[in-house]
Amino acid sequence: MSDALTPTPDVPAEAWAGVHRGPLREGEWVRLTDQKGRRHNFELVAGKMFFSNKGHLAHDDMIGREEGFTINSSAGGQYLVFRPLLSEFVVSMPRGAAVIYPKDSAQIVSSADVFPGSIVVEAGAGSGSLSCTLLRAVGPFGKVISFERREEFLDVARKNVTQYFGGEHPNWDLRLGDLAEELPKLEHKVDRVILDMLAPWECVDAVGEALVPGGIICVYVATTTQLSRVVETLRAHGGFTEPHAWESLVRDWHVEGLAVRPDHKMIGHTAFLVTARRMAPGERPPVKKRRPAPGAYGPDYTGPRPADLPAAVFEESADS
Repeated sequence: MSDALTPTPDVPAEAWAGVHRGPLREGEWVRLTDQKGRRHNFELVAGKMFFSNKGHLAHDDMIGREEGFTINSSAGGQYLVFRPLLSEFVVSMPRGAAVIYPKDSAQIVSSADVFPGSIVVEAGAGSGSLSCTLLRAVGPFGKVISFERREEFLDVARKNVTQYFGGEHPNWDLRLGDLAEELPKLEHKVDRVILDMLAPWECVDAVGEALVPGGIICVYVATTTQLSRVVETLRAHGGFTEPHAWESLVRDWHVEGLAVRPDHKMIGHTAFLVTARRMAPGERPPVKKRRPAPGAYGPDYTGPRPADLPAAVFEESADS
């Protein structure tokens, strides 16, 4: 019996994973990392050269090799060669709008429970980073419907997503338009709605109508004022569970012998995330037993107010 293993076949094209196994092919994108950690992403083209301040490399010297090798340039520079991961691709691709970073897109997929076969609505599409992640998560039997109000951003998103998946993804429906106006026109309800926009609270009613019972809304906002407005709007709507709001911070560690310490830099605040689940038609969540903090809804507060807020709260706020 031979000890040699049978070569692992490539990822099936119908999986639309955006990745390949086996030797590097012409037309694929690669990611070169030099000795200082600088990264270069480009498409492999037969006969073409890659140039840097460390000399040049021939694409032909990479095509046909298994990824994960080191190659030397004409001036002695060393480069590590791999196919780019999705998390690496989205932070280096061309941008129209700012991208949603991998630390947040991973939280969105997990906390919004985006599952294979789900129907997900996204607004706006931005540069397409979250679109790529959602398409990977819903799999070949799901669907992602992305709305974008600005045509220049829509074009950037389409190019980036097409580049990553190596063609036009059959389960991606990219539309130009305003979510609040276009969502009621959908022919069926959806499982998840992800909002990355300036005023997501303006779309809560439309999202409530579009979501299936048990469906999830996930909102990505940058500022505390946006966070407060969207949470209170979801509460005031009455058809969602109590919103959950949080942020994630990522800190690398330096590990070198006995020198083990937090890195000097980290990915800090990028955005706040809010999730809530849609109640069944006509149903409302249980009344909260915990009373709001004194002054929380006082005379200086001008935003939406929960419908079941006790009158005593306003009296206490006015007296405080």
